Amino acid sequence: MNKRRDTKPGAAKEPAAPGRRFIGAATLGERLGVSRSAVNKWRKRYPVDSLHPFPEPDVEIDDVPGWAPERVPEIEQWRAGMPGSGNSLVQAD
Repeated sequence: MNKRRDTKPGAAKEPAAPGRRFIGAATLGERLGVSRSAVNKWRKRYPVDSLHPFPEPDVEIDDVPGWAPERVPEIEQWRAGMPGSGNSLVQAD
C-alpha cells in the first residue's frame, strides 16, 4: 500500500490547472524505454530520503502518480545517474 507523500521536491507548487494533462507510470516507462513495473520499482527502491531519490510525481489521484510531460528529461537525467549505471554514489559519514 502506498502512503501519500506530503513532501514532493521538484513537484508542482500550485494546484494543477483544469484540463492539464499528466502521464502515469506506464507512459513514463514507455518514454524511458522501460516497463511500468520498472518505474514503480524505482519509486519504491529510491524514496525521497535515499541518496538518489526518484523524482516525485506532480500529482497523485487515488494513489496513482502522475508527472508533467515536460519533466521527462529530468527523469531521464535521474536515470542516467542511477547507481550501477557507471556512476557511483558514496554516502558521507
